[in-house]
Amino acid sequence: MELLPVEVVGNILSHLGVARDVMVASAVCRKWRDACRRHLRSLSFNSDDFPRDMTTRQLEIVITQTIFQTMGLQCLSIHIDNTHEFSAAPVIAWLMYTRETLRSLSYNVRTTPNVNILEKCGRQKLEVLDLDHNTITGVEPSYQRFTCLKSLSLRHVSISALDLSLLVAACPRIESLALDVLEVVTSDSQSTMELTCHTLKSLFAKSVGVNKIILDADNLEVLHLNALNLDLFELNGKGTLKHLKIDDVSVTHLDIGDNTDHLEAVDVSNFTIVWPKFYSMISRASNLLMLRFWGVVFDDEDEIVDSETIAVSFPLLRHLSLSYELRDGLLHYSLQGSSPLENVSVLELGWTVISEHFGPWVFGMIGRCPNLKKLVIHGVLSEAKTREERQMLASFTSFIVCLMRKYVHVDVQFEYE
Repeated sequence: MELLPVEVVGNILSHLGVARDVMVASAVCRKWRDACRRHLRSLSFNSDDFPRDMTTRQLEIVITQTIFQTMGLQCLSIHIDNTHEFSAAPVIAWLMYTRETLRSLSYNVRTTPNVNILEKCGRQKLEVLDLDHNTITGVEPSYQRFTCLKSLSLRHVSISALDLSLLVAACPRIESLALDVLEVVTSDSQSTMELTCHTLKSLFAKSVGVNKIILDADNLEVLHLNALNLDLFELNGKGTLKHLKIDDVSVTHLDIGDNTDHLEAVDVSNFTIVWPKFYSMISRASNLLMLRFWGVVFDDEDEIVDSETIAVSFPLLRHLSLSYELRDGLLHYSLQGSSPLENVSVLELGWTVISEHFGPWVFGMIGRCPNLKKLVIHGVLSEAKTREERQMLASFTSFIVCLMRKYVHVDVQFEYE
């Protein structure tokens, strides 16, 4: 280590990241101390890394001294649990000291009074901003402008729909937006969140407190909706969407317009589907490579998603995942038709409540996949089983034994809950 240039030592210490470890390393010798001061680029403070009996004031001092011993920090992460409430002054000092060189900021600090992060870090070179447990009010896009920001993540943040729209507009280069447990302040009971961003490529929205989301994004490639209860979700774009994921969402009207032509992956779980409407929405995705319907419920009990429709509509499909859903004797993923799933190499099938139909269905689906390489069976096993359940499980086991003998080239795996 003595032969390493001080710049290299600084780079190594930057990869440690955790401030406590960097502090220990800087005490090794003068060279390492100099490396920390002049060439350290990344620091991460987490209250869990420090003794539990450390007071808030002591923690403030340690963070202040450590930050002020550096020059040219580019990545700063400060996550302090809610047992500590800092004074605003030292926090403002940290941000003012580092803001000219900072590229990435991850911030979760309770202060009295609240520190306006946008005001302190706006008009700088920040590229990644991750705010957690924060309140944002009075966004001024002309002053609080983030000309270099590419990724914005808001977790447990309180903000009005207007301020969120203004904040996104103040980030002319933003590509990734994550909204995770967002409290949207509004006086309107039928709250609407409207966002316009033509550079945005990825949107993750989870537990956002609005009734309607309207998104204008010409270059959106990834859309992930999770744990939402909406009257309307509307996407207006230019057909660039490649990945669509919907999990645990209730939405009365889902409209992604003409954005499905280039879809490569559709992942839908814990979702009520009006199948004709949903199929019409994704049916033009002829380049689809991955399709997953898991734990879905059909709005109409007589609706059927058959393998024939999947095979004809998505000829390039490689990965197919279907959960077993049976209502009143109707197999939703039926085996009608004869078109093969020519390119499917990975097949995942599952049940929530096993029945005598599951084994034959698995056999039928494998028969439709002539180039299958991997089969994954997912199931739910209750602790207490009736005699009928034990017999069905035994029958299914016999099916699997026969299947593995017939399809020796297929890697069969099991995942049970």
